[in-house]
Amino acid sequence: MSETVTDMLSRRVKLSNGLSIPQIQLGLYMMSGPETTRAVRWALGAGYRGFDSAQWYYNEREAGQAILAFLSSPENTAGLTRKDIHFTSKLRDNSTNYDAVRASISKSVKASGLGYIDLFLLHSPLGGREARLTSWKAVEDAVLAGEVKMGGVSNYGVKHLQEVMEAPFKIKPLVNQIECHPFNTQTEIRAACEKYGIVIEAYAPLARGMRMKHPVLTAMARKYGVSPAQVLVRWSVQKGFVTLPKSVKKERLMENADVGRFELAEEDVKTLDGLDEKLVTDWDPTDAA
Repeated sequence: MSETVTDMLSRRVKLSNGLSIPQIQLGLYMMSGPETTRAVRWALGAGYRGFDSAQWYYNEREAGQAILAFLSSPENTAGLTRKDIHFTSKLRDNSTNYDAVRASISKSVKASGLGYIDLFLLHSPLGGREARLTSWKAVEDAVLAGEVKMGGVSNYGVKHLQEVMEAPFKIKPLVNQIECHPFNTQTEIRAACEKYGIVIEAYAPLARGMRMKHPVLTAMARKYGVSPAQVLVRWSVQKGFVTLPKSVKKERLMENADVGRFELAEEDVKTLDGLDEKLVTDWDPTDAA
């Protein structure tokens, strides 16, 4: 059955704690303050309900302000409130200093102006075991304090997932945000996440545009009458990932979510899986010590 952009942006993925989050969210990586302000307002108007920021992106404040401005504006014809929006941020640096990490999380909450952060992630496994576990303890306590609703990790490899899941924490990571697309399918990390009931959030689902002219991808786009970017987002959706396509252009925001009019045949999904070349478009700390 054909689904509209609104339908696709209403799709949610259930987490192991019983809560759910939007499946297609807007990634805010490498967006300037003004770009973030514009893109978030456009995206909210188009039906996006999830936004992925980070301390490292330096746009938590602009994203939060844009969300609040939209909610209180005449553009908010659906009568949305703060609880209808899913906002993610991430810790820039793991640390063995618990108080510093806890304060850093609080600073992000304050910067966003949203009252709380829906999902807070450790941005990477860098810093070593003690720093990772100390930082996760701070996330756990932020969740218990209500500053953060849910916790997760990012760029965690198999050994890092095992480390945190086997540690005696009350709260476990609900998601692992990793680079994932047909050119880097991350099968081992995905298998570990499945074992632990951790949802995959796919960043760089468009491979940062590096493979848009790949002949297999362009042929498939022609077959379905869509763009290569739409094929990549659809692949991510059919895999059950939360996907985070990024764009600062209004028409692209719409296009990236307009993937409900077609479904990739099983053999085409397998063909895309076969494009894996372990392509890293930015960084890959998944094997950090």
